[in-house]
Amino acid sequence: MHFPVNIPLGKSYIPVHFVCETLAYFLGYRYYVYLQKQKDDPISSENRLIIFIGAAFGALIGSHLVGVLENPTLLSHFNLVYLMGNKTIVGGMLGGLIGVELTKKKIGVKVSSGDMMVYPLILAMIIGRTGCLLAGLEDGTFGIPSNLPWAINFGDGIRRHPTNLYEILFWIILWLSLQIIEKYKRFTDGSKFKIFLSSYLIFRFLVEFIKPDYFFSFGLSVIQLVCVGGILYYYKVFLYPSKLIKHDA
Repeated sequence: MHFPVNIPLGKSYIPVHFVCETLAYFLGYRYYVYLQKQKDDPISSENRLIIFIGAAFGALIGSHLVGVLENPTLLSHFNLVYLMGNKTIVGGMLGGLIGVELTKKKIGVKVSSGDMMVYPLILAMIIGRTGCLLAGLEDGTFGIPSNLPWAINFGDGIRRHPTNLYEILFWIILWLSLQIIEKYKRFTDGSKFKIFLSSYLIFRFLVEFIKPDYFFSFGLSVIQLVCVGGILYYYKVFLYPSKLIKHDA
């Protein structure tokens, strides 16, 4: 396979990364609509729309803010093009979380709005990361050089950790694990989303060590520092895991 993978279109082509990203949004939303119809939603359609808007604004700001801070040595080149050209999923997720929480507080919604989004988000992430993997070096999310049997040459002659593939496997394992748990137990309100996000933050914290990031003198990157902040926010998930499951009276 040659990277990046593109779809020929006459004398031009369509990047598979773009196709996957588009499908991620479309199929993720359609899956959410399907799940919403399977159960009663305690949040009204109007409030759902407002929360979605809050999440979108938060994700947009968080994604680009963390993206431009990812490599402090390049901040001297900061401009609008640089701002819009740099984004990261970790910043988007945490920014979206902040946007949702602020919006819910403003409109008075106290129940979880994220549990119903977990599986659609996982599906979207799997499709999106597949696009990142097929984009090769152009996406900038590859790993450091490696001699492991499954290391991949993304086009520059260097075999690297396929970190996007690792993430796809992480999402599949998390999806299956949550579904297995739900066969026998019931999550408390909001717990499924807490597990979803806190698990991903731990994964990203660890996988960043095998990515060619900018690391500070104390050994951590900007992404890892942001992950630590998110993990601390969810400290109760790790200290009181029994509260994530409903116990029969």
